[in-house]
Amino acid sequence: MEQYGSRPPNDGPRRGTPPSAPLPAQGRRRADGEHGPGGGPALGGVRRGPGGVRRPAPDGGPAARPVREARPAAGGGRLPNPRLTGLGTGLFCLAAMFLLGWLDQLLFGASPTVYGVLFLPVCVLTALWVRDGDVLTAPVVVPIAFTVGLLPVAEGGGGLLGSLMGLVTGLATQAGWLYAGTLAAGVIVLVRRVRWVRRRRRRS
Repeated sequence: MEQYGSRPPNDGPRRGTPPSAPLPAQGRRRADGEHGPGGGPALGGVRRGPGGVRRPAPDGGPAARPVREARPAAGGGRLPNPRLTGLGTGLFCLAAMFLLGWLDQLLFGASPTVYGVLFLPVCVLTALWVRDGDVLTAPVVVPIAFTVGLLPVAEGGGGLLGSLMGLVTGLATQAGWLYAGTLAAGVIVLVRRVRWVRRRRRRS
């Protein structure tokens, strides 16, 4: 009876088959970084989605960057800065000075000094609030508004002629306030005009 001998297990490479080449050091590091124990993705690694797009690891490793929250722009406490047209500037200045003239008559007994002091901030606001294309309107509107607002303050006799004489007298005695307010408005307008021309030259 023929007996067959037991063959040892074939653990080594077959004869005639060349041994596989070892991986380079860079390839080993990349393989160890992308695959953790058990063949899964390593912690803090980078996964590749469809199309080769790199995605950060879900565990929030070094590859995942924190998203910055958008902060609201600070500016809630700014002063109002409207831009009025030439017509709007004239209406604002006339209405403001006429109202201040009546308040001066009711509260201070038609004091020309109080009226002149109140005229200065109105001139500044008029020159600041007019838009850039109509800045030259402010120095023209300011003296007209001063004259209109002076009607309740000026002292005159009865009738139209008396009111006109009181208005002329008020303009003569309060010419200093009129010149000061008009000069302030003119300086602000001149500065704004120069800046506006420079901006237009830079754009062109």
